[in-house]
Amino acid sequence: MVYFGEYRSKIESQGRVIIPSKLRSLIKEDGNNIVYITKGIEKCLFVFPEKIFEQQVEKINELSFTKGNPRIFTRLFYSGSFKEKMDKQGRILIPLQLIEYAEIKENIVIIGAGKRIEIWDELMWKEFCEKYGPSYGEIADKIWE
Repeated sequence: MVYFGEYRSKIESQGRVIIPSKLRSLIKEDGNNIVYITKGIEKCLFVFPEKIFEQQVEKINELSFTKGNPRIFTRLFYSGSFKEKMDKQGRILIPLQLIEYAEIKENIVIIGAGKRIEIWDELMWKEFCEKYGPSYGEIADKIWE
């Protein structure tokens, strides 16, 4: 299952976000409405369907807790992870600490990013695209070398 596309939306005052129907239907194909919301990289939020989150947890648990970077990453990842169930309208509640982490104001961009969904503040997404968009081809060249 691959999540893709870019969708514009707003976060509700209570911190709820509606997952776009195209992405929501893929989550439901997984067998349930459970997602895990975590601190992402570059000030976004990662949203994983339950099965994918469990696969990520297996990989993270293999990291050595005696080494600095894995230990720090593990602490930050797990402390910033929350289990949520989508309601019938496809909404999930984003905890306040994650809203603050991602600097989400009101307008958001929800993107499909392969095995995960990402939620960005609209301005942060625009800045990311302006910074990295022009080098898309160069980055592709480096990845596929």
